[in-house]
Amino acid sequence: MSTPAPLHRDAAARRAAVLHLRVPPGTPDAQYRAALDVLEPITPVVQVIPPGAALADVAGVLRLHRRTPHELAGMIRLRAIALTGVDLHIGIAPNWALAATASARPGPDGTRLVPDDPAAVAAFLHPLPVDALYGIGRRQAETLRSYGLHTIGALAAVPAATIQRVLGGRDGRLLQQRARGEDHRRVTPTALPRSTGESRHFERDILDGDLLRAAILDATVTIGARLRERDQAATALQLQLRFADRTLLVRSRKLPAATAHDADLRDSAYGIFNGLHLQRARVRAVTVRAEQLVDADTVAEQISLDRSEENVRLLETAVDRANRRFGPGVVRPATLAGRRTA
Repeated sequence: MSTPAPLHRDAAARRAAVLHLRVPPGTPDAQYRAALDVLEPITPVVQVIPPGAALADVAGVLRLHRRTPHELAGMIRLRAIALTGVDLHIGIAPNWALAATASARPGPDGTRLVPDDPAAVAAFLHPLPVDALYGIGRRQAETLRSYGLHTIGALAAVPAATIQRVLGGRDGRLLQQRARGEDHRRVTPTALPRSTGESRHFERDILDGDLLRAAILDATVTIGARLRERDQAATALQLQLRFADRTLLVRSRKLPAATAHDADLRDSAYGIFNGLHLQRARVRAVTVRAEQLVDADTVAEQISLDRSEENVRLLETAVDRANRRFGPGVVRPATLAGRRTA
């Protein structure tokens, strides 16, 4: 009797067609990029997640390669080792978050398959400690454990309203969905931009420090909203000042933690500006650039014990929602009221 063709193997395993790839911590960027080049002849649907991961959707190429997703993962891993020396860990699952959780717990062959089957998903996820859930922050995990929720299965089983009261509406809903093996995001076949910036130009030379700070604030608020919309976070910030004589001054700062929050970006940008100790410099333009961007889901969100800070972040979410509905910049910081942006 002939061996069945690969495409006729278990349907639940074939439907698990999202691959999450991790390189070892500390892998140089050039080597990381070289390892991801191995994906190019396999599938065009690849999303880079700096600084050390990537997603690949292989659902559309199974017939071409006549392999299952798990077999493709094994082939990718062997090629990466042979061509670049990078030992990839690969999770194979029906969606992004599940595949990312799987890649953090590979088997002896460096891969982990979670079939598209409710029983298989529950068997993999539910026994894991709650801090193993992809995208959960350390403080969030500590909060859940303080309520007696020590495993992902326990988080999945609690009423949704309870979790939303404990962690907040959006975060509670999102984390519980992932605890149940759900994630509706698609793999986007484009690399995430590594930086994004905003410039503010003046019609005349500016000496007033308050006006310059207002321009910096306007730029950082715009960048913060963009990063949150893209589900990204910045790990470094750059400030550029162009003077009346057309010279350019550039200063950069590594952020204490990756962030997309307006206040964090503003404080860092102000810190760079204040450190310049400008006296009578005439400025014609300022540019703020968020650099070394990472996917927001790779950032451990810290729960603040400062109620005022929590309120600021809740307000930030409300402002984002209003601006999406009524147009960018409709709701802005009071400091910018009445000011024009250029």
